[in-house]
Amino acid sequence: QVRGAPAIALLGCLSLAVELAGGAGPREDLGALEEFVGQKLGFLLTARPTAANLGREAERLRAFVRQRAETPGVSPQQLRESIIEYIEGLLEKDRSDNRSIGAHGASHILGRVAGGGPVTLLTHCNTGTLATAGYGTALGVVRALHERGSLSRVFCTETRPYNQGSRLSALELRHDGVPVTLIADSAAAAAMRERGVQAVVVGADRVTANGDVANKIGTFQLAVAARHMGIPFYVAAPSSTCDPALASGRLIPIEERPGTELTQLGGVQLAEPEVDVWNPAFDVTPHELITGGIITEWGVFAPSELSQAL
Repeated sequence: QVRGAPAIALLGCLSLAVELAGGAGPREDLGALEEFVGQKLGFLLTARPTAANLGREAERLRAFVRQRAETPGVSPQQLRESIIEYIEGLLEKDRSDNRSIGAHGASHILGRVAGGGPVTLLTHCNTGTLATAGYGTALGVVRALHERGSLSRVFCTETRPYNQGSRLSALELRHDGVPVTLIADSAAAAAMRERGVQAVVVGADRVTANGDVANKIGTFQLAVAARHMGIPFYVAAPSSTCDPALASGRLIPIEERPGTELTQLGGVQLAEPEVDVWNPAFDVTPHELITGGIITEWGVFAPSELSQAL
């Protein structure tokens, strides 16, 4: 039940690689094999319309397959092996990018704290090992601080209604020995005020040209609370999430989830069965609320600088 956009892109591609390695798909016809891969990628794109990197990686893989298929003398088996090698390369790049994000974010946050830390953070949803190929984006920043001995504690929200924070973030941070405290989503503002939170760090599914960010529902209200309390708000995301083709967050397609995620839990009815439900999976945080910066594998940028810098 991994829910992060990077994970969907990578796991979807890895699933394709496993299928190809196991002999799935046409074996004697280059065109048919290319069509098979295209169909699989088309299905993968339906998983997360909000995520920019999902569509981008699928298009890159399509282009690679087309180029390789047009190479004189290449056989279907060679094409199959090339696709598998390409997908395996995505894993290594993601791990490397995540470690760079963690290092840049940790240094930037510590540079804004008197005495250089240790610091207390708050994060939302899951952006760690279970949402990426390993290490994580926002949780990569948490891990980098912990490795430096500069993390006092991280508060993670439960992230209703699907509970990625309580089911995933709290699990993997506890597993790694990172000091973590789980809080209800509705306790976030109180935690900022009462528990000494010094920075909020979240992930992103898409960043538009003006620096607006789409992320898990509840991110926007965290940014509003952080702005009110003067706490820097950071977004940690690989450059692949940036979408310069969209001028602002108002143009980002927002996925809506089934109402039963709110009205039921494990098959137990919690709400009136016929109640009207609005259950968006994401919200958009305006760029002016991202006061800490956007952390990428290339460094930390103000939202207004990101598109040009990248």
